[in-house]
Amino acid sequence: QVQLVESGGGSVQAGGSLRLSCVGYGYDFSWYCMGWFRQAPGKEREGVGIIEPDGRTSYSDSVRGRFTISKDYVKNILYLAMNSLKPEDTAMYYCAARGGCYGLGLQGIWQYEYRGQGTQVTVSS
Repeated sequence: QVQLVESGGGSVQAGGSLRLSCVGYGYDFSWYCMGWFRQAPGKEREGVGIIEPDGRTSYSDSVRGRFTISKDYVKNILYLAMNSLKPEDTAMYYCAARGGCYGLGLQGIWQYEYRGQGTQVTVSS
């Protein structure tokens, strides 16, 4: 059974850092397009970033320069390193995967074939 499981969320003060992990089970995600999206209460879902099979990354304007996506191809783990966190980064964070990025950038990450259950990130001012 294919499954994505996130972890690493928590509560931090503004300016702090967190690293989220997303472990893939049941399939080798090395050659998949993978990404992160988030949703805060009362707000629309927002694509955070993606990593293409060749390692290229793309980020939303709101996190570029602060967040970094990486992948451990051996352990089948996707990471999201978050630095200089702001209260507006508070949200549930989800990882997602599908067979290709198809040049679509961050569009519709939440519609990818495989999605995790989410991990909560809370940033206090």
